Amino acid sequence: MPKEEWGTKRVCPETGKRFYDLNATPIISPYTGNEVTVDTSKTRTMVADAEDAQSAKAKEADDTDDLVLDDDDSDDVDLGDDVLEDDDDEDTVSLDELADVATNDDE
Repeated sequence: MPKEEWGTKRVCPETGKRFYDLNATPIISPYTGNEVTVDTSKTRTMVADAEDAQSAKAKEADDTDDLVLDDDDSDDVDLGDDVLEDDDDEDTVSLDELADVATNDDE
């Protein structure tokens, strides 16, 4: 973090090198010795003049989201929650099976 007494970091318009202005008025470039004029006007402003494709697609999706689906509680669906509980296989693996890995010599 630069010290406050160094001022603002500027760019020399002739050399393109950076320097601190040391809060001096007028600002003098240490590289050329010439006075540096500061442009305080905004150089770029972004104004949306047309709706982009993503915004149009989102707006269209919002229009279709107004549909309401009926929740019919009379239809019970069995999702088969007990499928994971039926795992009767043993979870252990023998060390011989783990060690049985192909090596370059097996080819």
